[in-house]
Amino acid sequence: MTPQALIEQHGPRDSMEYDVVIVGAGPAGLATAIRLKQLNADLSVVVLEKGSEPGAHILSGAVMDPRSMDELFPDWKERGAPLNQPVTHDQLLVLSETGAQATPEWLMPRNFHNHGCYVISLGAVVKWLGEQAEALGVEIFPGFTAAEVLFDEQGAVKGVATGHVGLGKDGEATGNFQLGMELLGKYTVFAEGARGHLGKQLIAKYGLAEGKDTQTFAIGIKELWEIPADKAQPGLVVHTAGWPLGDDVFGGGFLYHLEGNKVTLGYVVGLDYENPWLSPFEEMQRWKTHPSIKAHIEGGKRLGYGARALNNGTPQALPKTVFPGGALVGCDAGFLNAARIKGSHAALKSGMLCAEALAEALGAGRQQDELSGFTQRFEQSWLHQELWTYRNFKNWFKKGPLTGKLMTGIEHWLLPKVGVPVPPWTTHNTVKDHTKLRPAAECPKISYPKPDGVITFDRLSSVFISNTNHEEDQPAHLTLKDASVPVKVNLATYGGPESRYCPAGVYEFVQKDGQDQLVINAQNCVHCKTCDIKDPTQNIVWVTPEGGGGPNYAGM
Repeated sequence: MTPQALIEQHGPRDSMEYDVVIVGAGPAGLATAIRLKQLNADLSVVVLEKGSEPGAHILSGAVMDPRSMDELFPDWKERGAPLNQPVTHDQLLVLSETGAQATPEWLMPRNFHNHGCYVISLGAVVKWLGEQAEALGVEIFPGFTAAEVLFDEQGAVKGVATGHVGLGKDGEATGNFQLGMELLGKYTVFAEGARGHLGKQLIAKYGLAEGKDTQTFAIGIKELWEIPADKAQPGLVVHTAGWPLGDDVFGGGFLYHLEGNKVTLGYVVGLDYENPWLSPFEEMQRWKTHPSIKAHIEGGKRLGYGARALNNGTPQALPKTVFPGGALVGCDAGFLNAARIKGSHAALKSGMLCAEALAEALGAGRQQDELSGFTQRFEQSWLHQELWTYRNFKNWFKKGPLTGKLMTGIEHWLLPKVGVPVPPWTTHNTVKDHTKLRPAAECPKISYPKPDGVITFDRLSSVFISNTNHEEDQPAHLTLKDASVPVKVNLATYGGPESRYCPAGVYEFVQKDGQDQLVINAQNCVHCKTCDIKDPTQNIVWVTPEGGGGPNYAGM
């Protein structure tokens, strides 16, 4: 039964009205809510969060630039914000299969300098931000998915509807069925993270990306380890380039020492890679075996695992962020600074800028119009200047690792030394990630070593420690436009790449009665959105599962 048919049979839906409805309790969404209440305590603000609590679905490296936090809460230290470990030292390593070449500090480009930043668990910071928001009177509804955008008769966004609960696998109502609820706002802000389900629809509906570069993405795969005390180096930040990826793939590793004998480490692979036999998960496991990485975690214990797609963050590809009745903030728009390997400060600042525009509009009695004030504030902000300074970083690497390294050195080491802080040229990209895959027959197969269960692991044991769970008797939230395409096209032409680019073992090709078929293990999904981005036929569409499902990250 279709969602609309369910409404007709069981409806009408209940509704609640607010001044501002915010989708997503990540750093951008919560910063929007907090700043709104700071500016006008009388505004009614609600935040919907599909995770079981704020922070449950949050995944990032992460090294945090505190600049936005200083602006949002100048007394954040006194308030107990979990920014506990200052960065003490930066390392930039270029790896060969067995060796490593360290970049001298005097030669390190400015984007790899992290003085004044903090090694954090972004999940813990978001949980804390949620507490601050609630203390200001923000309503937060965890475990509720925003499944549908609602429009008024003029085509402006008027709110969102939460997903129905209690549907069986066949889409029919069970005995536990409950209709979704409509949350109506004078303005609605979308802060879903990279490749947001609703944000993607809004970009298409309003043509927000017209005249812009094509957005590109990467997948980040992360683990949290507890290590022996004698290996702990709190505040050490390590970034790597080179092995195990070849020169035709953009990517690299990160390893950060937290407080409390914890290390967070992970690997990022650009989703514009060409070889369908490549597995980002396996590349990350192989990377950990390098002597320079293994030395940090050997003798330790893996505590957590997760994965998430991320924007590559070129401002040339930033869509128009406002439309009638709402706005896109954070990674739902693409505010990440890929060159600095940071996004949380940008997410916070974008939310704050949006909130200031919202408060001004609401104060003037406006509603459901276009928030031009957000655009103007962004263009006049330090965030715009920062992103513009680093605008070419990712696009240079798309031309090859040698070009990327050379131009990063020129733009962010040489030019600042001769008094040119911002590169005078701009690069562009118009190629979508999913179009880059080549037929499997044209590419060398990649043989990955079996996991040892000590340093390297398989997908299923990894998903287990992500605490991922979905109600099994519900419609799969990983949908296919055409069920025949995975076998007829993806498997036949590309060797079934979804079985490798998914970091959670969701997609599996099996034989039944002598015929190949795709099995979708939706219960394993960690909501990374990689399949929605990399599927070569764009046949996979990620939709929201029941609220509260997915990973429950702890300490990530």
